[in-house]
Amino acid sequence: MERPSLEINLPDTHEEGKLYVVDSLNNLNTLNVCPDGSQHTLDEEENTGGTGENTAGSNIRNQCLFVSFILTLIISLALVSFVIFLIIQTRNKMDQISSRLISEKKNIEELKKTNNMILKHLNQSGIKE
Repeated sequence: MERPSLEINLPDTHEEGKLYVVDSLNNLNTLNVCPDGSQHTLDEEENTGGTGENTAGSNIRNQCLFVSFILTLIISLALVSFVIFLIIQTRNKMDQISSRLISEKKNIEELKKTNNMILKHLNQSGIKE
């Protein structure tokens, strides 16, 4: 797709300068997922003009996309596993806290019973405040 706005923005440049600017913009738009060697192969295949050599470069690009897709899946799986691990750990901690609360509630009830027994004993012994 041609960009006429580039020619309007750079009217004073020579023809070589225009080609350099367009080439630089094309380099900015390329996908930098592939290693340097395969990127050079892709550049060479673009220069061949769509001949039979396109399939080798296409295979390399497809392999790079496949590798990046696999890496994305692996990273996503690792993140999901980490979240599941955190959920399980949180549930375990909540179970521990709830069991502590239950045991503390039992202790408080025992203390109340002991307090009531002491108060009854004091009242029965005739000691008044």
